[in-house]
Amino acid sequence: MNFRPHSREEPEINLIPFIDVLLVILIFLMLSTTYSKFTELQLKLPVADVDALRDYPKEVLVSVSSEGNYSVNKLAVVGRSVAALSLALKDGAKAGKDSVVIIHADASARHQAVITVMEAARQAGLIQISFATQSSSAGDTR
Repeated sequence: MNFRPHSREEPEINLIPFIDVLLVILIFLMLSTTYSKFTELQLKLPVADVDALRDYPKEVLVSVSSEGNYSVNKLAVVGRSVAALSLALKDGAKAGKDSVVIIHADASARHQAVITVMEAARQAGLIQISFATQSSSAGDTR
């Protein structure tokens, strides 16, 4: 029989790997954190009257329906020919050659109807053309 007291070794916790892991996590958090609060600019944006009507003399609004009917500045155009549309564009262009043609085409309008508007604008001498779109969230036209 062995009556000698057994020397029990105390368990030792090694803290060095634990500290290494914590330092790696700390460095990762410091590098991946964005400091947007400190980098953003403080801007005061101008306020506009939303109820005021848009009246830009340089804009010529051309609407194209899904059936292929045209209207220039909310006035229906008689006929679907390039010549009739070109004449209506010349009458609707208040600023002359500096006018901007904004095409509001229905999503289901034929491609040829939009090309007709572009050709009529070219014949009328209006070379600045823009397309209006609608945002998917708010339903605004731009």
